[in-house]
Amino acid sequence: MRFTKLLRTRPRRPGSDGEHILQDRLGTTARADRFYDDQVCDRLLPSMIEFVGRMSMMFVATADARGECDSSLRAGPDGFVVVLDDRHVAYPEYRGNGVMASLGNIAENPHVGILMIDFVEDLIGLHVNGTARVVEDAVLRGDHPALPLDPVPGRRAELWVVVQVEEAYIHCRKHIPRLVPADRTRSWGTDVAKAKGGDFFGVAARRRAAEQPADPAPAVGAPDPRNGERDAPADPVVGRAGAGAAS
Repeated sequence: MRFTKLLRTRPRRPGSDGEHILQDRLGTTARADRFYDDQVCDRLLPSMIEFVGRMSMMFVATADARGECDSSLRAGPDGFVVVLDDRHVAYPEYRGNGVMASLGNIAENPHVGILMIDFVEDLIGLHVNGTARVVEDAVLRGDHPALPLDPVPGRRAELWVVVQVEEAYIHCRKHIPRLVPADRTRSWGTDVAKAKGGDFFGVAARRRAAEQPADPAPAVGAPDPRNGERDAPADPVVGRAGAGAAS
């Protein structure tokens, strides 16, 4: 009751009621209000637009209608997140595993949280929170003819997520590590699941192994094929660098 009364008499601030309750309880209200006043915007400032234009990755948080959450990585060439205007950004959806977790959540609950971090130069982050809608590529290009095409051959987004900005604010550099970019090495032309990355943690392999019956013991006097010589599998082709489709 005490905290509810405080919220009723306190002027409306950015953030959730839960934030405000904990600020009151833990004595951080003045510090939080200073941050709201100094840093939280309802649109993208020119400096933020420049920052978005050079990002090559971001993290997207979504939740379904029941509040079950998901977070996902999105990546592409520098500037793959497009600023349509100071209140709208859009990012492409590439072919992935077909689950559609983020888009499915958006279909039920349009609220999204985006976090972009510069790990290389400025060691700073930008939060963009807002409401999202899914738009077909042809429709968005009809409204925004200058929408960029992905430079990777054969990779094209059929869908875009357009986010209406409600909050944009800084993520401070205090705990952001500095990372050094490196050339990406991929394994092409291989059926080795771990080399491809699709079953890196071995989940599918373990489940398939559990479903298979044990090999029958060989007949007495018969050679055991499990101990025989056989051709070794060809080494996977490793070392071709390139940018594949984001998942």
